[in-house]
Amino acid sequence: MAHSHEPRATTRFVRTVVLSLVLGVALLPGCGYRLVHGDGRVDGARTVAIETLQNDSTLPGAELLVTSALRKEFLRRGQLRLVADPKSADLVVQGRLLPVEISARSFSSVVLALEYSVRMTIALKVSRRDGTEVPIDLGSLTESEIYLASSDVEAGRKNREEAMRRISMVLAGRFLDSLYIENAEGNG
Repeated sequence: MAHSHEPRATTRFVRTVVLSLVLGVALLPGCGYRLVHGDGRVDGARTVAIETLQNDSTLPGAELLVTSALRKEFLRRGQLRLVADPKSADLVVQGRLLPVEISARSFSSVVLALEYSVRMTIALKVSRRDGTEVPIDLGSLTESEIYLASSDVEAGRKNREEAMRRISMVLAGRFLDSLYIENAEGNG
């Protein structure tokens, strides 16, 4: 007899889920969110050059991780063609990696660090060919990540580098989102 109620309960559940999705989509325009249309170009720009960031941190090569992540994100999205020469680009991205903060996060019973936190902030500027700046949201260009400590110095360095690589990818994605959203709002 318990089995006779299962199809009715399943049907009721499916109806509830479908109704929730329909209501959610219907209410979406009223909550401040909107779909962004367009090809992702900024004022008709077709090309972008990304200059290697300046490194204000004490970690050699950290700026290369972030610069590489920015280039990969532009290539991945494919909305602007990446060029090497800033003089031939419609847009130029410049900036700096601010001092990287590394701090112990958790400790063992004998006061040895088990985890560290690394926090990275980048300051970027996007300029058009004529030198005018393209607006971007600079508030979203900070991120942190936790990584495992290790008694092996090389393993600890690799863990920190991998955490910084993940942060760099997140920051690159946020930067491009900000660039395209600011452009859509300005032209929409």
